[in-house]
Amino acid sequence: MNVRPISGASVGRDVRRGRRGFRSIRSLPALAGAALLLTVTACGGGGSGAGGGEGKAAANAASTQSQAVVTIAPKDGARSVDTTGALEVSASKGTLTQVVVKDAKGTEIPGRITGGSTWTPSTHLKASTRYTVHAVAQDSAGRTTVQDSSFTTLTPKNTFVGVFTPEDGSTVGVGMPFSLRFTRGITHPEAVEKAIRITTEPKVEVAGHWFGNDRLDFRPEHYWKPGTKVTVELNLDGVEGRPGVYGKQAKTVSFTIGRSQVSVVDAAEHTMKVMRDGKVIRTIPVTTGKRGYDTWNGKMVISEKLRVTRMNGETVGYGGEYDIPDVPHAMRLTTSGTFIHGNYWGGGAFGRYNASHGCVGLRDVRGGNDPDAPAAWFFDHSLVGDVVEVKNSHDRTVSPDNGLNGWNMSWAEWKK
Repeated sequence: MNVRPISGASVGRDVRRGRRGFRSIRSLPALAGAALLLTVTACGGGGSGAGGGEGKAAANAASTQSQAVVTIAPKDGARSVDTTGALEVSASKGTLTQVVVKDAKGTEIPGRITGGSTWTPSTHLKASTRYTVHAVAQDSAGRTTVQDSSFTTLTPKNTFVGVFTPEDGSTVGVGMPFSLRFTRGITHPEAVEKAIRITTEPKVEVAGHWFGNDRLDFRPEHYWKPGTKVTVELNLDGVEGRPGVYGKQAKTVSFTIGRSQVSVVDAAEHTMKVMRDGKVIRTIPVTTGKRGYDTWNGKMVISEKLRVTRMNGETVGYGGEYDIPDVPHAMRLTTSGTFIHGNYWGGGAFGRYNASHGCVGLRDVRGGNDPDAPAAWFFDHSLVGDVVEVKNSHDRTVSPDNGLNGWNMSWAEWKK
């Protein structure tokens, strides 16, 4: 076998090549480590970057979330809530921009925002009613917070209503007030009066006056202008008229003022001048209260018309002095029993002397079937709400609460 000698140079080259190859092999772990390190670093860097993204997202979310806090009282779902004083919406760390409160029918409850931070209703709430609340507040950066809630008001055990006159749809005289008599005495008059809204066309100021704790009358300063349309909104449902006693009335009443008729009775002259729109259209002989039974002086409003009625002295404190079962053409002037009526038993008193027990008498016939008799004419030409003014009698002026006779008070007294 021939063996070829290996030269030193060749060996050196191969060895060097082998070393280079060895170095290359030794370098693989280092390179792999470096690569792994780079990979880990990249992953770590990527993880750090992703973590920074989540932090940014959280920071961004925090930066877009409003700092305003809305609080609604009563709490959501509350029941038997009081109709007054319980509802309030407030905002902290921000300003209220919108509050909408509605009942089950979608009717919005009026209210106002005070100081930018508190909303309260400007009226009471209805009883036994579910309400929804929608409130929006804004912080200093203009970011909004929205809160929604609902609650139900109490069902009262004790209630009251107002019995009113005149009737809805009626046409009345220029002296007719709108008068309410409550079925329970009122100890919170401001709350009740606030719940009654009166509008007129043409517009005129109308004010209320309390007579005791169960009667409230409304009128303008002077007699109504003929043709005036009056609308009364009785929003008494839920009003606490006295502790534990709530109104249950929600009604609108409208009436119209007819022509102007004011009749002036002169007790000394024994006459009555009937004035229509400021002009005398007829002068009628009358008889008024005799001495000791004098007719009230003052302005009295016709509150009731009866074609025939019974008059008994016992009902007005005069014992058995008279009992007339068929008084014709009677119109009430006072609660205490003063009427202007037909008189068929007066003989020659009309226009000559005073012979009654306090009423104003006009000549009539028994049965009231003579249309030409003065009493029949006056009855047919009068409206509930017309004014009869008596002067020159020996009695004092009628009390404003004795009938619908508040016109005997000055406007300043009325508004006190």
